[in-house]
Amino acid sequence: MDFAYDARTEELRARLLAFMDEYVYPAERTAHEQRARLASPWDTPQVVHDLKAEARRQGLWNLFLPDAGYGAGLTNLQYAPLAEITGRSPQLAPTATNCAAPDTGNMEVLAQFADEAQRKQWLEPLLAGEIRSAFAMTEPEVASSDATNITTRIERDGDEYVITGRKWYISGAMNPDCRIFIVMGKTDPDGEDVRRQQSMVLVPRDTPGVTVQRAMRVFGYEDHDHGGHAEVVFDHVRVPVSNLVGAEGGGFAIAQARLGPGRIHHCMRLIGMAERAIELMCRRAVAREAFGKALAQQGVVHNWIADARVTVEQLRLLVLKTAWLMDTVGNRGAHTEIQAIKIATPRAVVGILDRAIQLHGAGGVSQDFPLAELYAGARTLMIADGPDEVHQRSLARREIKKYL
Repeated sequence: MDFAYDARTEELRARLLAFMDEYVYPAERTAHEQRARLASPWDTPQVVHDLKAEARRQGLWNLFLPDAGYGAGLTNLQYAPLAEITGRSPQLAPTATNCAAPDTGNMEVLAQFADEAQRKQWLEPLLAGEIRSAFAMTEPEVASSDATNITTRIERDGDEYVITGRKWYISGAMNPDCRIFIVMGKTDPDGEDVRRQQSMVLVPRDTPGVTVQRAMRVFGYEDHDHGGHAEVVFDHVRVPVSNLVGAEGGGFAIAQARLGPGRIHHCMRLIGMAERAIELMCRRAVAREAFGKALAQQGVVHNWIADARVTVEQLRLLVLKTAWLMDTVGNRGAHTEIQAIKIATPRAVVGILDRAIQLHGAGGVSQDFPLAELYAGARTLMIADGPDEVHQRSLARREIKKYL
């Protein structure tokens, strides 16, 4: 594996770093101020629209899609250091570059599995950043870490599917620009193969029977910049059979294809979050005094910063190895490494953010620094896209199998 970034990646890194310095970081406070004046907190502040226009003008757009026909045509290995940079401002930078979840995963699903009419209607406006989307899989009444548990029904009635179920923590669904749901439910609930019972259908937000009931909080945050996380009810919602994504019974496989890239994208951005935390730790340490000397002279602070640097370098190498394997042997061939980064990265970054918060004292838990919100996001990723324990269970089984 070549650990040097290629010329294109280096060029994009330089442009993206400049974009962050000139536009994104200054917009963080502006976005909060503008949101406070909006008629609805779920509306998008003007500064975000401005950021998107500037990013698109600079060619920093759809960087995540490896298919050059839809996105920038970058490999996972090329995208990794770019996603890391956007992770330094996770509430703004991914959206500004049209690389924000859940749209990224949904665009990948549409690019890989949708038919031409579906791509024309939904993928093209998503690629253009004109609309947003949501992925409706998780349910409140069952352990959704086991996707075979989902209870939402997708029943065929002539030329239509009838969808009935309740979903929650549907990211992005509170945003009024969210126009389409990719809904996972069971078309064959009694099928012998529990992984062939599920299908996915496209449900426009304005379809009768779709009710966005409430915003779910994450550690008290409503995540307005992210479009929120909603509880959504589908009450005998009817859509044409042509809204099926792929084939009946293919929903589980599509979900797995979607979640692999999603997991590594989260880990890429988490490294950027850790880098921002280290920067804030160092700035705080040299600027503050306690007990007669700068915090930067305290031995425990040295340990925190040194440990954080070592941890980030280790995580970055593991993520880059995983990205390289996904490019060279495919997601299935990188299965173990994808699970490893999903386990290791959120856990380690939570620890770094915890120390950064401690170093900032009361300021660390306040709205004056991004640390508390970063912590909430990182801690949530120990649950999102499959709880750590599910990945540990699977990874351990694969390891033990070598000796049977």
